Amino acid sequence: MAETVTMPKLGFDMAEGTLVRWVKLEGDAVNKGDILAEIETDKATVEVESAFTGVVFRHMVDEGSIVPVGASIAVITAPGETPDVALLEAAGTTKPSTSAESLKEPVKSGEKALTVAPMEGQRIKASPLAKKIAQEKNISLASLIGSGPGGRIVRRDVEQAAAEVNAVKNVPAPTAEKPAPAPAVVLPLETWSGGSSERKDEHVPLTKLRTAIARRMVESKQAPHFYVTHEYDMAALMKLRKEVNEFLPEEQRLSVNDFIVKAVALTLRQFPNLNASFGETEIIRHGAVNIGVAVALESGLMTVVCRDADLKPLRVISGEIKNMAARARSGKVKPEDIEGSTFSISNLGMFDVENFAAIINSPEAGILAVSSVRQVPVVVDGAVVAGTRMKATLSADHRVTDGAEAALFMQKLAQYLEKPASLLL
Repeated sequence: MAETVTMPKLGFDMAEGTLVRWVKLEGDAVNKGDILAEIETDKATVEVESAFTGVVFRHMVDEGSIVPVGASIAVITAPGETPDVALLEAAGTTKPSTSAESLKEPVKSGEKALTVAPMEGQRIKASPLAKKIAQEKNISLASLIGSGPGGRIVRRDVEQAAAEVNAVKNVPAPTAEKPAPAPAVVLPLETWSGGSSERKDEHVPLTKLRTAIARRMVESKQAPHFYVTHEYDMAALMKLRKEVNEFLPEEQRLSVNDFIVKAVALTLRQFPNLNASFGETEIIRHGAVNIGVAVALESGLMTVVCRDADLKPLRVISGEIKNMAARARSGKVKPEDIEGSTFSISNLGMFDVENFAAIINSPEAGILAVSSVRQVPVVVDGAVVAGTRMKATLSADHRVTDGAEAALFMQKLAQYLEKPASLLL
């Protein structure tokens, strides 16, 4: 029986996505769980898995098409099955056949596709990375010949063009022999009378991710935030982390953030109002504890999600976050990497930050802003000694929780962070 694949909804605010690349071509066998296509959302390029096993009978949309959520993008059939094409056409799900691309002859197995420059008025096929690099280097995509599949412009095409432009720019023009420069005249400081800089303003176009961040932050800031800051004694945790990491290979060593994720997840079990979302007519207390961890990218910020973090060992949490962060930075996240968080953590500890507050990742009820672990003077039994401290600030939605509950959450979190052996159980 033919199965229709639709554009998935990869976020509660997603309305459409761009089908960047078909991984499985028409006629290819596909198993459930195989990567079917790459789809670009406002946040990232996501690899979409097939929910069916069979043969890719028909692509309903071309690469580069912007497709609404829920619209048909492909049909998968059983081997040898031929579905009723007329019925598919009546349903409005057949692949458009009037585009320039659909008139090309198919490339036979073993042959290299010819690369041709796009004709005037024809849609330019280019990868998202190629478009980004072309914009940065001021290269016109219309002037390039793509070397990718079907004449698609890829990264190497843009970089080669940029290199050629730079080579031309760097060829010195013939000039007459210059006279020796006159000695520099040093003016006394008091003769400077001011002036304006010749540096010009730079207008940087918004990326899809930055646009999405801007929209989401405005929406999130509508929630009535309040803030609670607590200072934690991190001496025991830092000592335990050092001891544990001595037994682990470098690529598997635990970060301070791994301990914090586990501690926050365990604490949230006891504070369901903070592991919650605000709805129009209800507050949803989530059963699962899924911790969103903010990852800094060149183009902005993305949150990856460690699911059931309260149930997982530290090493599993650490490995999952490392893998998801790597996929986010390479632009190859999976849908489950970035969706479904119930509470978020933003950690700027690696940037020597004393304290900060974060904006709630709506519709969640809270986010924890984690600062640096620092050596500071503290008073112990009336004497000033060196201590290892870390400040963290909880931003909470006042529609869901109140100050006293938030303060109790921060106190309970201290029991895990300051007695970190409990995190290993």
